[in-house]
Amino acid sequence: MLRGSMVALITPMTDDGSIDEEALEALVDFHLKNQTDVIVAMGTTGESATLSHKEHRHVVKRVVELVKGKIPVVAGTGSNNTAEALELTAAAKQDGADACLLVTPYYNKPTQEGLYQHYKLIAEKVAIPQILYNVPGRTACDLLPETTARLADIDNIVAIKEATGDMLVAQRILELCGDRLDLFSGDDTTAMELMLLGGTGNISVTANIVPRAMHDMCAAAIAGDRSKAEAINKPLQSLHQKVFIESNPVPVKWAMYKMGFGSKGIRLPLVTLSDEYHDELLEAMRIAGVNH
Repeated sequence: MLRGSMVALITPMTDDGSIDEEALEALVDFHLKNQTDVIVAMGTTGESATLSHKEHRHVVKRVVELVKGKIPVVAGTGSNNTAEALELTAAAKQDGADACLLVTPYYNKPTQEGLYQHYKLIAEKVAIPQILYNVPGRTACDLLPETTARLADIDNIVAIKEATGDMLVAQRILELCGDRLDLFSGDDTTAMELMLLGGTGNISVTANIVPRAMHDMCAAAIAGDRSKAEAINKPLQSLHQKVFIESNPVPVKWAMYKMGFGSKGIRLPLVTLSDEYHDELLEAMRIAGVNH
């Protein structure tokens, strides 16, 4: 079942930018031991934009192998080219993913009807659970709640990752979709509130660094226990913000390097975290209880 704390997994890399297989294995083990509920591989945080299709498939297959069926694995398969998204989604199914996460087509600015037809086609062609992903701050494309409600009628479109951080949008999706579609947060800063509203999960960058705390916070929020969720979330609030002090995944990859998961490797056009932000991120990690 897709619910709870779903880590948007980084792709650890060596200094030359190649995939760090040893660190990837250690990272998956870290999440299994710390009760992460779902692993999302090859999303934005996994640097899907700069990995080749061959590498993309390799990471998904390897995560599936390492997880060994203990928790679900979701593969990021979105693209602004519908044919490419279809190809990636079919590949993810073949490679053993339990579901796919498809970001709205970026850059080419489709209409709402174009978005509907894009998602409808992929859902009809590939029989795997699919999660819509709305993050207009990155894509310049906003999937409106009314279009989401149309897509909720398609059986294997099972959820939406709503990353605007706007609780009015979240509430509107809940009103229009009811129990036809699960609502996940894609914004760590507001994730607790979204789940207290009725969301059932959080696809999280912060969970890379503090997986146990994020699991516990999500469980409390989904259960409607505000006081417990707030108590867990309070020391994480600075970390939620600092992992976006530069473009994601720059800060979180540096944090994971400091925790011993591989090197500082990251692919251009992204570069490693600026020196001026090191102390701020380390302090946020300390407040969150991370030893580094």
